[in-house]
Amino acid sequence: MRVLVLNAGSSTLKASLVTVGERDAADVLVEWPAGRDADAARVVAEALDRLPAQADAVGYRVVHGGLAYRSASRVDDGLLTEVERLDPLAPLHNRRAVAVMRAGREALPGLPHVACFDTAFHASLPEEAWRYPLPGEWVERWGIRRFGFHGLSVAWTTRRAAELLARPVDQLRLVVAHLGSGCSITAVDDGRSVDTSMGLTPYEGPMMGTRSGSVDPGILLHLLREGVSTDDLAEGLAHHSGLLAVAGMAGVREVEEAAARGDERASLALEMFVRRIAAAVAGATTTLPTLDGLVFTGGIGEHSATVRSAVVARLASLGVPSTLAEQGGDGVVATGPPAVIVVEAREDLVVADEVAALA
Repeated sequence: MRVLVLNAGSSTLKASLVTVGERDAADVLVEWPAGRDADAARVVAEALDRLPAQADAVGYRVVHGGLAYRSASRVDDGLLTEVERLDPLAPLHNRRAVAVMRAGREALPGLPHVACFDTAFHASLPEEAWRYPLPGEWVERWGIRRFGFHGLSVAWTTRRAAELLARPVDQLRLVVAHLGSGCSITAVDDGRSVDTSMGLTPYEGPMMGTRSGSVDPGILLHLLREGVSTDDLAEGLAHHSGLLAVAGMAGVREVEEAAARGDERASLALEMFVRRIAAAVAGATTTLPTLDGLVFTGGIGEHSATVRSAVVARLASLGVPSTLAEQGGDGVVATGPPAVIVVEAREDLVVADEVAALA
């Protein structure tokens, strides 16, 4: 069975043609015209034209499924309405996913279409993890709770780490650091999410490329009282914070290169980033009975040996090895225990499996 996986990002649409049960996939990236969701039909059509074969089903990565969608689900009008309603909690991502799903159904009307949710993996969070210490009315009236994100990535990373360690998933306690333009830290026990750093929205957690991560909520209240609009707050937190705010650049590779040249702002940004990642890893570890492995994934987690080495250096008190045998591709870079593992993010394979199981 061949599954077309459509993953709508903020600047590109990644389309993968995955044969279920195989790990090789045909991938294409199509640039998205800035701010023009109406062009979804053209973007999807270009992706289909560039892929080598036809699909038997279509799967979509959707960032936020809320409480309504805790597993993969067939795409219908009700699903599209609910995913669009949740867009304020995942700005840009959900709206763009809806545009791609509509375009996909129009382009391939005879195939089954399935939405797979990043939040679904975290449906197993216990109440002490998902509940915020906020007034009960807020929880009941507005559904304020932790959802967590990057679930498709964490699901694959957990499976792959078990393979690399030659151990059953249900016998592993892992902390997964998904580090990319967005960053999250997840504790996985027995293959289930038991703690994660992102919350109601993808803003919470460690410092990111252009997102602030967790900050004192009093700062936001103060800015509101000073006359800053909610729109300006949202724009600042999502697009003008993080590495960009401190170093003047959002890409870790650029920041590392600038720091190596002696740029003090870049060095500070890198130190802040690593400090917050390590703190989140340490916090997640406290939710596990033991730590069998720390797994790095995502663009930064996979490719930045500098960040990996700096993070583990801060975790020596937890027994994490401080010397890593760097290599290309998936692999165990320190045997531990706990082991340190690097895994390529492959959300497309998880989506394909979920689509096959449902379709």
